[in-house]
Order: sequence, then C-alpha cells, then structure tokens
Amino acid sequence: MTLIDRHSDAVAGNRYIAMGAKYNAEAQMARPSYAYPSARASGRADAGVDEPRRRSLESITGMLDRIGCGYLVLNRERKVIEWNASAQTTLERQGEAAETASELSIALRRLVANVPAHFLPGSLSWVVIRSRGDRPVILKENGVIAPDGTSIVALLDRENRSGPNPQTLQRMFGLTSAETHLALRLAQGDAPLEIARSWRLSRTTIRSQLASLFAKTETRRQAELVALLGRISVLP
Repeated sequence: MTLIDRHSDAVAGNRYIAMGAKYNAEAQMARPSYAYPSARASGRADAGVDEPRRRSLESITGMLDRIGCGYLVLNRERKVIEWNASAQTTLERQGEAAETASELSIALRRLVANVPAHFLPGSLSWVVIRSRGDRPVILKENGVIAPDGTSIVALLDRENRSGPNPQTLQRMFGLTSAETHLALRLAQGDAPLEIARSWRLSRTTIRSQLASLFAKTETRRQAELVALLGRISVLP
C-alpha cells in the first residue's frame, strides 16, 4: 500500500487532507508526498462545520486518486487549494507549470479558456482532455457535493491509464506475483508478446500466465480481463 499523493495550499487554509491507498506507479515515482496541517489539527473554530459533506469530499477525491484521475479543489474565488499528483502530471502534459497552487489555478484557466466553464460552489465538474492543444469537454454532476463553497474539478486525461492496487488483485483472485505483474502490464495497454520480449520470457510462459489469469478472474478474453481490471482500479 502507498500513500495518496495529495497536496494542499496551507495559505488558503485548506482542511481536506486524508491518507489512503492507491496504485499509480508513474505518479509515485514522479512526485514526493507532502502534507500540510489541516484545520482540524490546528483547532480552527469552523473545523466541525458541514462534516458530512467534508467526508463526502474526501471520499470523492480519494476515489479519483485511486483511478488515476487528477483533481483540483477550488475555493469560492475559484483558486486551487488542494490537488493530487495526477492533476499536476496532466497539466504538465499540456505544457503548463503545475508545482504550486497559483500555477495550477493559472493552468486551469488556460485549459478551459475557450470552453464555457462555470465551476459553481458545491459542484463536481469533469474536464475531459483528448490531446494537447484540443479543446477539452466539460461535464457536470448535478447536486451539491463539496462543502463550504468549494468545488471539485476532475481532470480526465484519455491518454493516462492507471492500474489496480496489486495487493487488492492478489487478495481478490489469489494471483501469484508473476500473474499480478502481468495483469498490471495488461491494464496499462501492453500486449502479451510485447511483455514477453521486455521480460525476456518465452511466449509459452506468458500464455501460460495469461491462461491462469483468465481462470482465476473468470474471464475468457483479454479485452474482458482488461475491462475488469479497469473496474477494480477504483478499489483501495
């Protein structure tokens, strides 16, 4: 298990900090983990306000993090106060600086500059990015989700692929270490023969491991297995 790589702007008084589990090898290798003092830890008077929605926000951002989706939490002034490593990576792929809260706020404004975007307080908005330079597609969730006038912006990069937690895979299906590594490579979109070459294994060995994966996960085709792995990626 690894820690969610979640960041917050201490100056903005962000208080939505939680630790959890995720598997995203690229993000973990690319970013160190930071944590800033939360309002609950600092004893602020309003720390107990709207606790159910605060927990809901933590649940939503934790889920986005597990599936490898970037997220930004905005305050009432639509400035970024919390983010994760996937959000930084996604915006950097667009050629933006994305190390600080102010840089992320500027990057988001540039990303949606030519698209009608109204990130209303309490809302969850999905920004789907197709490729660098293309106009993103923005989808909105109905209802009030985030507390205290904040809003959540989920950044979905169609080129980014995240895999399930390897320990979760082993617990659910009883996979061996070799089968788990194969499953993670397949979830990333690699072909079995490509994996065999990179690992210097014979086709027979990879096919044998793949057959075992099919049997243990009760799937019949590679596409079915990859779809299952994608669904499991939301689990801790």
